[in-house]
Amino acid sequence: MLKLGLLLLIVPPLALMGLYFHELSAVRECTLIDGGHWDYLEGVCRDTRQPFVPWVERAPWLVNGGMLLSVVGLVMVMARFYVRKR
Repeated sequence: MLKLGLLLLIVPPLALMGLYFHELSAVRECTLIDGGHWDYLEGVCRDTRQPFVPWVERAPWLVNGGMLLSVVGLVMVMARFYVRKR
């Protein structure tokens, strides 16, 4: 239970950060190298200004689900340390 809890505690936030930095690199390439404006809804570089749409609005199940899995992992780790060994 401890290994699964640690896995659930660590992997979802790392996956979310990986996805975030992947998108950030595309946004920076679009704005700094291409001189365009990033369309967050379509995920493409455009010539005209685009509104900023937060990641939690674009993928709420991914963000909230990842954080929920992390909390479940935390509870599993705490439960494992709380229960005494027999």
